[in-house]
Amino acid sequence: MSFFYTLQATDGRARAGTLTTGHGEVPTPTFMAVGTAGTVKAMTADAVRATGAKIVLGNTYHLMLRPSAERVARLGGLHRMMDWPGPILTDSGGFQVMSLAKLRKMDETGVTFRSHIDGSPYHLTPERSTEIQHLLDATISMVLDECTPHPATYDEAAKSMQLTTRWAKRSRAAFVAREGYGQFGIVQGSTFADLRGESAETLKALDFEGYAIGGLAVGEGQEMMFAMLDVTSPFLPEQKPRYLMGVGTPDDLLGSVARGVDMFDCVMPTRAGRTARAFTSKGIFNLRNARFIDDGAPLDEGCPCLACTRHSRAYLHHLFRCEEMLGPMLLTQHNLTYYQSLMQGARAAIIAKDYAGYCAAVRAGWSEGSASPEISAS
Repeated sequence: MSFFYTLQATDGRARAGTLTTGHGEVPTPTFMAVGTAGTVKAMTADAVRATGAKIVLGNTYHLMLRPSAERVARLGGLHRMMDWPGPILTDSGGFQVMSLAKLRKMDETGVTFRSHIDGSPYHLTPERSTEIQHLLDATISMVLDECTPHPATYDEAAKSMQLTTRWAKRSRAAFVAREGYGQFGIVQGSTFADLRGESAETLKALDFEGYAIGGLAVGEGQEMMFAMLDVTSPFLPEQKPRYLMGVGTPDDLLGSVARGVDMFDCVMPTRAGRTARAFTSKGIFNLRNARFIDDGAPLDEGCPCLACTRHSRAYLHHLFRCEEMLGPMLLTQHNLTYYQSLMQGARAAIIAKDYAGYCAAVRAGWSEGSASPEISAS
């Protein structure tokens, strides 16, 4: 099966389409559950499928350290190992090197670092990152990039973006083209519109199968993030998928879809689920709160997940108070189901030419609830 994106409907700049890959189709807009080390935390593969997810994310940095890309390849690839025959996108590992690795040193060749696990030395280059993703059998591979820190001066952002561009060219040259697989370039440029435009234009010339927008949701705030999407999206090819990396809150997703983004990933819904925080149509609930101790209502009326159809808020509260592992499992599944439902609703609204109305209705529900829809990614 070939790798291509079909744009099926638009409403303003919001897009509904289908990404066709060698491992299946993905309706967009879509949210990718994060399975960093070959598993979505607290979830079986069947549980992830039950949320409505069509694509998941893995990570080069974590998988290269353990069990190693070569071992994953010997075991039949990441799809087989984690029981996920559908599409898998793998992050290149650059962000994790910068945020987790010890004693890292970056130069033109790549990044030299020591593992945060045991201190073992590694050298990650654009070519090696691409090779690792090939060994993992990633449906979508990402180029190695430098995630520009925030804040950055114009000169720092330009230097970082230009390095990412040179690494993108090397990553593209190292990518083994094959039917049904693709590689995405990553637009950088911090909060400078001209650098974002320059980055996008240069990457377009390399004819990637898709384009990611990186270096956002790193502390610049939602208003600036949306401003950068406003200036970046028009540069990206209409018939290629657009992926905003590491974003974000439900409100971030709605606003980003309105600005032409098709794909998202973030640890927020799974991390929140493990810490008793639930995303719902009425805002965010903290299930540790004593207000739920006698609450026999479902967590979120109308949600099809196990937490909502089989259990009460009081039971979920009990599980977290007793530190039972079932609590994080149920709430993680709920949060991922909520994110999938949010994107499915967005897709239907775009096709119906009522995306603005859909967003207004969703946000009104949050306002009626007792908690804000916003939540920190930390």
